[in-house]
Amino acid sequence: MRRRSVLTLAAGVPAALLTPPAARAGTPVGVPAPPLADPPRQLLLRYAEDTWRSMTAMVDPGTGLPADNVDADLSATSRSRYTSPTNIGCLIWSAVVARELGLVSRGETRRRVRAALEALACLERHPYSGMFYNWYDPATGQLLRTWPVDGSTVHPFLSSVDNAWLAAALIVAGNDDPALRASAGRLLAGMDFGFYYDANARGAEFGAGLLRGGFWPERPPNGGVEDNYRGRGPNVWYTGHHYGTLNSETRIGSYVAIALGQVPREHYFAMWRTFEPNCDWSWQELKPVGEDRELLGIRVFEGAYRHRGRQYVPSWGGSMFEALMPDLLVPEARWAPDSWGRNHPVFVQGQIDHGLHEARYGHWGFSPSSNPAGGYREYGVDPMGLDPDGYPSDQERTRVNLGFDGCRDAEPLPTGYGDGVVTPHAVFLALPYAPAEAVDQLARLRADFDCYGPGGFHDAVAVRSGAVAHRHLALDQGMVLGALGNLLAGDVLRRRFAPGPATERLRPLLGIEEFAVPVG
Repeated sequence: MRRRSVLTLAAGVPAALLTPPAARAGTPVGVPAPPLADPPRQLLLRYAEDTWRSMTAMVDPGTGLPADNVDADLSATSRSRYTSPTNIGCLIWSAVVARELGLVSRGETRRRVRAALEALACLERHPYSGMFYNWYDPATGQLLRTWPVDGSTVHPFLSSVDNAWLAAALIVAGNDDPALRASAGRLLAGMDFGFYYDANARGAEFGAGLLRGGFWPERPPNGGVEDNYRGRGPNVWYTGHHYGTLNSETRIGSYVAIALGQVPREHYFAMWRTFEPNCDWSWQELKPVGEDRELLGIRVFEGAYRHRGRQYVPSWGGSMFEALMPDLLVPEARWAPDSWGRNHPVFVQGQIDHGLHEARYGHWGFSPSSNPAGGYREYGVDPMGLDPDGYPSDQERTRVNLGFDGCRDAEPLPTGYGDGVVTPHAVFLALPYAPAEAVDQLARLRADFDCYGPGGFHDAVAVRSGAVAHRHLALDQGMVLGALGNLLAGDVLRRRFAPGPATERLRPLLGIEEFAVPVG
């Protein structure tokens, strides 16, 4: 995965389906949304079928590994020559979804997942942590030391969150198919997330620490932080930052590490909801409201932002995938009705309001994606993120400064926004919480732009210029299929992730907290 915010499992599937909460007006949080009528359901199944076609087009037939991306024409020659643990994880859970939606047979799903597991078993790993490196050649499985795009040097790196997405997919695979349980379990058993855990990240007396972003086994040009938290093997060089923001996609690393029993559960409360409401923290986007609480002996400031009539726990950059990607696998709204169950619907409505009313783009769905002008870039809703330089929603990088009462003066609001960039995967992530709005937005994207092809929606659209990023990313297509699988196949991914230690260790932990977010 790209830039992020700083900051052996039991088998078996429960019979009861976990249904995501609705966000429709008048429907209490935690109450299942009514089933979609047949026409929208059939349309969404078509989206899933086409999206799966793009996912399979990324797979190298020799190794079974997916590329990071492919052009919208799905040509084999356009596959990228690099892949990551996250991409491989996305392929694994997408194959499970494709079978559950009737797009492929059980045999084909098993064949594809087995090929990926066998390829993973052959990839070079860090011998002391069992973690996978960030970049491999999908055609050969070789660890990349030269970037295939420009020939620059790659310093092998092991990301905590990329490994967490892969580990989560291994949990799904092991719980999904008894024939693959042993293979997935062997790979998972070798992965130790405690290698990333800095127990003293917030001070020795605080009571819990944070995960580092990752480490290099060889000294990188920037030096890094030399240490070894497990004391196994030689020292490594950690990133200078920790993942300290709770409402970020990086929390999947915390979920997996806690579920595997490799870090203490108190770690969950060491991450910030917002930072403190005093001038020492006045660099953050807004002055939060909230109060201190003690949870498992950890002092937690239960902070939230207020903006445009809503109160919510912000993400780092205000993007949809930060807020909702972990929810694809972990039944957050069900397990944490007083925290995530309140926050997710509000976050989705904030994105909708920004796109339709605040910025007046006529479209919504803001998240890191391909840049229609080339490359990759972060997009989000600036006031919904902690970062004062956090992700803008347009190409011109229009930002707001709403001030910090008593510490920083506000600046005039923008008189207008520029060329807003929306990405379909952000709209699909919103489906459980605003199904009617999401279906409508997807239809309007297809009607207004040349953004759909044989592999489904193209990755991003600049809505005022009409420029489209005509390619598919394994990460983004994996989010699309995950969201569709949960909606149309009874929370299939959440049911495959949950059995065993995830339910035993995570469910009671997430249920402790109440965010400073009013009941909707």
